[in-house]
Amino acid sequence: MLWACLRFPGLAFSAAFAATPEAGPSALLDTRARQRLIAAANPEASTFGVRRGQSLAAARALCPALEVRPRDREAEARLLAELAAWCYQFSGHVSLVPPGAILMELGASLRLFDGWPVLAERLCHGLSEQGHAHTMAATPFPAASWVFAAHADGMVLPEREGVIRMLGALSLDRAGLPATTVKSLHAMGFRRLDEVFRLPRPELTRRIGRDGVNWLDRIRGQATHPLAAWQPPANFQQRIEFDSELDGSQPLLFPLRRLTRALANLLAARDGGVQRFTLTLEHARGATTRVVVAMAAPQRDAERLFELARTRLERTVLPAPARAIELDAEELPVFRPPVRDLFEPVRGDGLDWPTLDERLRARLGDAALRQIALVADHRPERAMRYGTPDSTVPLPRRRRPLWLLPRPLPMRPEPTAVLAGPERIESGWWDGEDTRRDYYIVRTANGQQAWAYLPPGTLDGWMLHGWFA
Repeated sequence: MLWACLRFPGLAFSAAFAATPEAGPSALLDTRARQRLIAAANPEASTFGVRRGQSLAAARALCPALEVRPRDREAEARLLAELAAWCYQFSGHVSLVPPGAILMELGASLRLFDGWPVLAERLCHGLSEQGHAHTMAATPFPAASWVFAAHADGMVLPEREGVIRMLGALSLDRAGLPATTVKSLHAMGFRRLDEVFRLPRPELTRRIGRDGVNWLDRIRGQATHPLAAWQPPANFQQRIEFDSELDGSQPLLFPLRRLTRALANLLAARDGGVQRFTLTLEHARGATTRVVVAMAAPQRDAERLFELARTRLERTVLPAPARAIELDAEELPVFRPPVRDLFEPVRGDGLDWPTLDERLRARLGDAALRQIALVADHRPERAMRYGTPDSTVPLPRRRRPLWLLPRPLPMRPEPTAVLAGPERIESGWWDGEDTRRDYYIVRTANGQQAWAYLPPGTLDGWMLHGWFA
């Protein structure tokens, strides 16, 4: 087995500033402390001297432009689950290690992804594209991978002997032990893990307790600890609340991209797609605006979902500035990618019909596009109509033109050849518009193919009713 650990040092900031595209000097407040203390500061704020544990007043004195947000642990948990959904495409066993790490077993996936270097590159590239800083390490033991990911980014140790050797060289403050345990061992003169490993087990238990010994066994693979496997949910619901009201659609694009990317990550984990989802914009006094995004076929590409949602949102007139945005997708059907021929020629940059249909509906509105639907009536002028295909019938087996004239016209000159027919149509006796005609596919003097008819039992009096392309 090969357990990879991904640590996300900036997860708390990403969760707290989910609606802000770019943040300058910023810090998070510890909501659990009695006083208003800094819980974390980003690199820009650190250059001004802002540090963890400072009071908010001291931090403001050092950096007057400091932007402060309360730490949102619930949002961090949701973001960690979103990242787990993305990781699920690489491993069947993904476990959350709150507050900011993920473990996944990749031994069974190495052959599928052509070995560790290719798999590691895909992981790093995908996370970087999403804007998540991370560190990574992989060993046969989950606890050891968690330890190395914090201080040895990129380390891969597939053999147990190499793990034991590298663990022994670690200083005690990097071993994942509680700070009180590390302080106690330092007082006894110990500095590295290999010194602690050489102690007799009864003596080691007496000094650091059963929990400490169990942790040292876990990082060496001598004890196991059950890891709960994360499972993707059956539907998607995520909400982003803004610090201030956002007016217009343009400021909403950044949080919208975050939501559609999170939805795409879940769809990748479920190997599914989405055909319909709803955006809900919350305004003052409980007012809301709902924007429905529907697609012709299930999709799961993050950019495509964002473009469709953006186009719909830009066409929506908001009655008031928005305080929050929520994305809901209740039905996540199975995603079936289009089947391509192995020897299919390379296409240009044109769009296929479902994609063009979705974009036109999103930009122009559903009412701007009409669909030809067949109706259960043999008379050609009544056999088709515009609308939804809720009352359609199967296409006729005989060849029929889509271009019908508003009304039949005498055909001059008469056709030069009959290509097919006759097809007799007798209908309409019940509504007073009885129709009796023999239809033919004919060729005109100009070489065009036309659809024309004669009265039954006659050989002249051709009437032109439609054209073939």
